[in-house]
Amino acid sequence: MASSLRLIIEDGQFQDAHGRHVLLRGINVAADAKLPSEPDVPSHIAQDFFDGDNVKFHNRPFRKEDAHIHFSRLKRFGYNTIRYIFTWEAIEAAGPGRYDEDWIQHTIDVLRTAREYGFYIFMDPHQDVWSRHCGGSGAPMWTIYACGLNPQSFAATEAAIVHNTYPEPEKFPKMIWSTNYNRLAAATIFTLFFAGRDFAPKCIIDGVNIQDYLQDHFIRACAHLARRIHQAGDIENDIVFGWESLNEPSRGMIGHADLSVIPEEQKLKKGTSPTLWQAILTGSGRACEIDTWEMGSLGPFKDGRVLIDPHGEQAWLPGDYDDSRYTWKRDPEWKLGECIWAQHGVWDTSRDLLLQKNYFEKHPTSGIKLDYHTFTNTYFMAFYRKYRDAIRAIHKDAIMLCQPPTLELPPNIKGTVDDDPRMVYAPHYYDGITLMTKKWNRTWNVDVLGVLRGRYWHPAFAIKIGETAIRNCFKEQLAAIKKEGQDYMGNHPCILTEFGIPYDMDDKNAYKTGDYSSQSAAMDANHFAVEGALMDGYTLWVYCATNDHQRGDQWNGEDLSIYSTDDQTIPVSPVPRTPDLNQSTSSLFKTSNNRREVEDETSVTPSNLKRTLTTPSISSTPAIEDPELTNSPGYRAAEAYVRPAPVATNGPIVDYVFDLKKCEFTLDIEGSSAQSDEFPTTVFLPEYHFPKDQCTVAVSSGKWEISTDDDERTWIQKLRWWHGDGKQSLKVTGLIRPHNTLAGTAEEAGYLEQCQQAYSVDLRNCDV
Repeated sequence: MASSLRLIIEDGQFQDAHGRHVLLRGINVAADAKLPSEPDVPSHIAQDFFDGDNVKFHNRPFRKEDAHIHFSRLKRFGYNTIRYIFTWEAIEAAGPGRYDEDWIQHTIDVLRTAREYGFYIFMDPHQDVWSRHCGGSGAPMWTIYACGLNPQSFAATEAAIVHNTYPEPEKFPKMIWSTNYNRLAAATIFTLFFAGRDFAPKCIIDGVNIQDYLQDHFIRACAHLARRIHQAGDIENDIVFGWESLNEPSRGMIGHADLSVIPEEQKLKKGTSPTLWQAILTGSGRACEIDTWEMGSLGPFKDGRVLIDPHGEQAWLPGDYDDSRYTWKRDPEWKLGECIWAQHGVWDTSRDLLLQKNYFEKHPTSGIKLDYHTFTNTYFMAFYRKYRDAIRAIHKDAIMLCQPPTLELPPNIKGTVDDDPRMVYAPHYYDGITLMTKKWNRTWNVDVLGVLRGRYWHPAFAIKIGETAIRNCFKEQLAAIKKEGQDYMGNHPCILTEFGIPYDMDDKNAYKTGDYSSQSAAMDANHFAVEGALMDGYTLWVYCATNDHQRGDQWNGEDLSIYSTDDQTIPVSPVPRTPDLNQSTSSLFKTSNNRREVEDETSVTPSNLKRTLTTPSISSTPAIEDPELTNSPGYRAAEAYVRPAPVATNGPIVDYVFDLKKCEFTLDIEGSSAQSDEFPTTVFLPEYHFPKDQCTVAVSSGKWEISTDDDERTWIQKLRWWHGDGKQSLKVTGLIRPHNTLAGTAEEAGYLEQCQQAYSVDLRNCDV
């Protein structure tokens, strides 16, 4: 059935205006959006860090003059979807209700450029551990002051471990930023954001509880952006089809049964790992001995204890702090200079005595135990409804992407009024072993989701041995995540809005040698899983316009960008060009307008030569500190993410997969006849893998053609297939290229032996 909208949801699947099923194959754009552009303050720089009221994001995710370069590149990689990253801070950094209209106009200009390339875009209000000043990204600095906290004291109290204030930024530990979810600042703020009315009733600001103050400001800021996009006239629905809820929400302290112990479900422990009670004490200036943890081959292990002594410095604002800076009025019962949890009777500051270790375990009036699923069904869903309704009041046809807490069960809303026909389940998944160790281990991995869901009577049986088992394990986890969405939320599309791999594996060996075999194997395994789980869409993390080999994505030591200024992009044919056709005898002939592609790295011109020499969109910085890291630029494992995929199919997809080693793509669909010959089943077929004169095509029925056109501004190769009804299959075999190979190492095999010794189980010779 034809639709006036570019993208709709029918029977739990995406369809275009011509009734074809659409696969959203996308990328997060861009990691740069986490950081301000004026001043340019990457996470390793301390200068200007606390001048948070005066930052601008006017060139994020990149300069609008460079947008064509980035979008053209991503289109040639085969992406049709963008998860557009923005932060609350970018909108409202200057203070409550003070919106940055220049940034909003820049965003509209960039979105208009994306429109020329035919992208589907959904907006992502991004955050990590609440804010840059809590060690991540997202909220404006003033929100921390609103909560009564002093970000300039987080370093001394370890209320947050922040790269910008770390004593030796070069030695900032891998992935330690994520432990801030369980430290005082982020844990407190998320508790206030979701449940301040219940757990911090004294925290009243401008006449409302801090929960409502924070939520209302966040939602109003996003709604203001939605309204400006709506008013632009040519972006809503045409390009921006939907809005995702808050990225990776955390429950903070809500549901903790005992503040004096680390809960069993807190799997991530790295560096100092305080209990919440210890975090409260150090946040109030008390010295504590705290366990330290390190990440080993079998996960985190305790490796010592260390004294954290703030020498009386507190993470809370001093009693004489002048609130007039932001013009709000704090209720007299909310006393600055004292921990808010002491003010609510959790502990006694005169004796440093924990009075209510289970203060957050149950709802204070109903007595309901607040486990994670209860949190999702109550506090998270209450917030989601407010956000959804505010966006839909402006963008009436908006598809809402609901993202509950990561790797937790989705909300139980199937068959309720929240079972919204224009809703998408938007989970995240990362291979935690590879992400934390920054090493691709082909010998073993772990079924993390299975462990979290209690599917194994012993953890040893969650270990998967061998590359085939690892790849299938990833696929099965994603399939289970998708099924949980259907079981709990109803029949909705599932878009995996984040997954990805670290590129700086093996101590950045690829940057020194050009050998990206580890990255290629990891990237291929993740895509094999996404394809096999039949996700309705995905957006890979991440594209970063300023990535380099020295500092990766310029944020907390992460290096997940598929693009780097220090690497080459995958080779393509020269442009402009006339489409060549490689057709079956019964195929149809298609012509294309000879419109020139936007200038980028595919052609050499005086302007892009100058741009290459000056590195556009990147502020001038000193030469790279370690020249060895740029000796061997490579393709950044592009062979694994530039892969064929169905774009639009006449009939639902039954199965599809790309076998990188065999360079073989297969697609099975439950076919239906096209509404018109102009809208056949269409597959993105990258020339790198499938040169026209070196690939073979087999179809179950009908006609096909391979052609190269620039219908969406960029020259890309597509296979178009006109088929009949019923079960239909397509198989395309391309050019097997000599990619890097990777063999399992003795070290990896040693990890397996450690597993066997630790669990007293022979994992090679056991049956379950």
